[in-house]
Formats: sequence, C-alpha cells, structure tokens
Amino acid sequence: MSTGPSPATYATSAESMKPKKKDPWLIVGLGNPGKNYARTRHNVGFEMVDAIAEAEGIPLSSVSFKALFGKGIIGDVPVMLAKPQTFMNSSGESVGALVSYYKIPLKQVLVIYDDLDLPFAKLRLLPKGGHGGHNGMRSIINHFKGSVDFPRLRIGIGRPPGKMDPVQFVLRPFTKQEKEELDFTFQYGLEAVRILLLEGLNKSATFVNTAKRIEQTS
Repeated sequence: MSTGPSPATYATSAESMKPKKKDPWLIVGLGNPGKNYARTRHNVGFEMVDAIAEAEGIPLSSVSFKALFGKGIIGDVPVMLAKPQTFMNSSGESVGALVSYYKIPLKQVLVIYDDLDLPFAKLRLLPKGGHGGHNGMRSIINHFKGSVDFPRLRIGIGRPPGKMDPVQFVLRPFTKQEKEELDFTFQYGLEAVRILLLEGLNKSATFVNTAKRIEQTS
C-alpha cells in the first residue's frame, strides 16, 4: 500500500521551484576624484555610474577598497557600483581588490570609461579587448593578471582639436551643449546596462553598437 510522497520529496520540489539566485555584477566607472576633475572628459565613467545609481536608487554612500561604493538590485540582478578614488592611472588597485574580495567572475565586471577614438557621445559595448592606450584600463588589466576577458562600455569624447595634447584635452570640462548631449548618452547607456544585466551581453551589444539613435530635434 502506497503511503504517498515523503516530506523530503515535497521539500525537494519546493527547492526546485525557487527562482535561482542571480550572480552579482560589479559595474565600475573610471575617473579622477576631486572637484578639479568633476565634469571633465576623463570622468565620463564616473558620470555614467552616477546616472545608474540615481535611476536605480543605489546610493554610493560607502567607501570600500578605495572606491565610492554601493549595492542594490536592477531588475532581479544584484549589482555593485564603484567609482575608484585612486586616480585614473591606479584604478586597478581598487577594482582588483573588489573583484578578489567579492569573488566576481570577470565576465560580470563591466568597466565604463572615456575613449578618444570614438566620436563624441557615441557608445560602444564589447565583451573584451585591450587597453587601447587608456591608463585606467591598463592598470585594471595588470591587476587582472593580464586578462582582458571582461566587458567594457566605452563613451566617446572625441579627438583633441588641432595639435592639442591629448592629456590636456581629456582634463577639459564639457561645454553646455556637450553636457546636454551627454545626458542623452547616459540615458542610452542606462538602458544598455539594464539589457546587459537582464537579457545578456549579445542583446545589449546589438542595442548599443548597431541601433540607430533617435536624436532630439530642436
């Protein structure tokens, strides 16, 4: 005579019905700390992370491993936001320590930074790649023991005019018109990050790299 399923069977069934917990992502924006560098071209990574933090209600209110840091949820995905305070050329000190402490796989570390080789306000999302001469990325790759297998969102800041030194150019503030255009870029980047976390890198890269942006007409 059958006695029916045991309590252990019910427990197993209940466990299998629980939604699988998602692994956390670390989203890092690169820049230089301090008022002298605020709103300069080299700090668009910071600004993109600020835009994500504000839109998703994630306060960057603590300091962890030499970074302004915050934890939250986007959709059903746990995220950590970080803005290294080491100065750009030593970004890897902070990012490497965060990745090591929280045991985050590199494929779930998104680094956001400025790019001289992209047209102003254009975005490009890639699953991996070299540093491209960017010292912040160079530092991170060094602290990742040479690995380049982590996604990155590049924000175009354009080329310096004439014979201007690129070092001077990246530390210049944006004009009022450029700031307004960047605000649209940050909204676009925010949507790209949401797609990345909830639907995967391929869909997000398609959205960023191939979709035509609808420019606001005056």
